[in-house]
Amino acid sequence: MKKEIGLEQRIIRTSVDWSGAGLRLDQYLAGRFTYRSIDEWRERIKCNEIQLNGNSASPETLLELHDKIEYFPGDLPEPEAELHYSVAYEDEWLLVIDKPGNLCVHPSGPFFKHTLWYLLSKEYGKIHLVNRLDRETSGLLIAAKTPAVAAKLASGRNAPEKEYLALVFGAFTTPCDAYGFLISDTASIVRKKRRFVFGERPPAGAVHPESSRTRLLPEQTNGTISLVRALPETGRLHQIRATLFSLGFPLLGDKLYGPDETIYLKIRSQSITQEDRAKLILYRQALHSARLRFRHPVTGEVLELEAPLPKEFALKDFF
Repeated sequence: MKKEIGLEQRIIRTSVDWSGAGLRLDQYLAGRFTYRSIDEWRERIKCNEIQLNGNSASPETLLELHDKIEYFPGDLPEPEAELHYSVAYEDEWLLVIDKPGNLCVHPSGPFFKHTLWYLLSKEYGKIHLVNRLDRETSGLLIAAKTPAVAAKLASGRNAPEKEYLALVFGAFTTPCDAYGFLISDTASIVRKKRRFVFGERPPAGAVHPESSRTRLLPEQTNGTISLVRALPETGRLHQIRATLFSLGFPLLGDKLYGPDETIYLKIRSQSITQEDRAKLILYRQALHSARLRFRHPVTGEVLELEAPLPKEFALKDFF
């Protein structure tokens, strides 16, 4: 039975990749969305809150590559988030937002109303987020007010130049042009983790290689912690975090690409300790989208915007 969708109804969508193919529907959901047990997911499936490729399915249905799953969860309780953003620039065509460091950009997992997309939609109507940041990454991103403006901003000609600032463990003292590939980190206990490798071609047997390039510039160091400026020329998932980690400079506060990846699993199982938090130094990953430069898709004006470092990045505390 096809489920009717209201405009305000929350929908969580996911597509089955190679790691989910062959799993039962209930197994996949329990592994992908850990805020419910497998028995709870079975109940949700039986209540027709889950659709597979647009239709009802049983919990035992075996998934195939690229299957489309939709979840209609109603009004779920959401984790706390920092819901106050600031507008760095606005005109009749677009917005540039300075996002805080504990706010999802798009609805994902348990987050719906506690997302930048929802907050902006309530304030401005339908908006189109042009670039995205990880939930714990702060700083600048662009939202277009029409699909046409969004499409122009996403094209190669108008793609923004981006600069990030990162606080990392270690003495980062030498500029680096990290040109190579991001591949699945098959040695990691965390399935979604990636690593960076140099080279003009991906290593033989590399899983899901994507070309990647990030220029990394030293800003300050005390010999133990460094401030690094990162200029990505590609826009890959976890690009800056995975690249710095692979070079031996993990970000402060990063649970996945930080000094101890088991902390990521402990957070998901709610078993993180004060000792674990002390290893991270900061409560969230120390990555900040500090500067955007782009040509306005309508007026042709070159816009250059900067976002100050957030208070938790106070350099006086480190240098």
